[in-house]
Amino acid sequence: MKSEDKIRVLIVDDSAVMRRIIMTSLMKHPDIEVIGTAANGLLAIESIKRLNPDVVTLDVEMPQMDGITALREIRKTHPSLPIVMFSSTTQRGASATMDALTYGASDYVGKPQASADPADAYRVLEETLIPKIKALCQRASGDSKKGISIKDRGAARREALSIPAPEKVTALPITQSSPSENPKVARPEGRPLYPVNALCIGVSTGGPAALMKIFELWRTPLPVPIFIVQHMPPKFTTLLAARLTEIGVMPVQEPYDGQEALAGQAYLAPGGYHLELRQKGTKVLMYLNEDPPENSCRPAVDVLFRSAAKVYGQSLLAVVLTGMGYDGLRGAEDIIRSNGVVLAQDEATSVIWGMPGAIAQADLAEKILPLEAIPDEILFRTNLK
Repeated sequence: MKSEDKIRVLIVDDSAVMRRIIMTSLMKHPDIEVIGTAANGLLAIESIKRLNPDVVTLDVEMPQMDGITALREIRKTHPSLPIVMFSSTTQRGASATMDALTYGASDYVGKPQASADPADAYRVLEETLIPKIKALCQRASGDSKKGISIKDRGAARREALSIPAPEKVTALPITQSSPSENPKVARPEGRPLYPVNALCIGVSTGGPAALMKIFELWRTPLPVPIFIVQHMPPKFTTLLAARLTEIGVMPVQEPYDGQEALAGQAYLAPGGYHLELRQKGTKVLMYLNEDPPENSCRPAVDVLFRSAAKVYGQSLLAVVLTGMGYDGLRGAEDIIRSNGVVLAQDEATSVIWGMPGAIAQADLAEKILPLEAIPDEILFRTNLK
């Protein structure tokens, strides 16, 4: 591969051992080139100006200038540069990572221990860091400027991430049948506006910043319950719920098993658990389980969406925000079968247009909106009488 076609990476870490481990892992890939390293945030800022990397890996804890401070400075001049934070899995590390995601980090990975078996460190990087670098740089490549269609862009992303293409959508009537009875669905044209009784949100990469943007723009609590699946491990979802509560007007919590869902409240699936909804008389209850991951995720958006479709039917509004992969696609099909509504974030405002892009490519989104337009669209639909 020609050098100009490779993904150019700058590694920022105060540990020489960790810099070497990351560099060795990245250099195994012919489409990735390490163009430099830096030992602290100050050197990182200078290196970015000089080297113009395609992506930066940035450690959180460093001397002279830490990763969070460096991130905030970098974002002043490079608002769209993909930056992947390295974080420890401690409570302190999780809190720092949440700060980073709030201040504009594109994504994060758990930092392998420098003292660990090198084979384990390389495996962690291969399974977590490499796919995220490739996905983020696919988003930043600017292919939308070349006149490529939505379907072609979606196919290119799925190929790059080894994601199977969604089943072709054909125009069949919307019914209440099960997925096995009616596996193909189509978005109904000109569907009437039904009152919304619940909102479901599915999101992954870039999600914390997107959710905070939405929650901080609402001035009054929504008159419906909100159910959220954000792909995150334990500790991180707890911190995210607290941050959303702090910046918004609605309390956000991780639900407990069997808890009743109430209007004006938001519920964030806890890391490591699927969130399902069930109708019990006049109540809607939330249940948590540790069933196998779906789409390599637990919690999975598909699990929430398909259970919500059964409970709320045509009165359900679902929103798919920025994220890598295609989690939520099958659940969105269930929502459409039940005459619910699905909205998707547009490519320009998504960190990675994987999940919402899959919805758009399958023609399941009633609207594809920039992030800043989504809060008002939700307010309009949830206040219909």
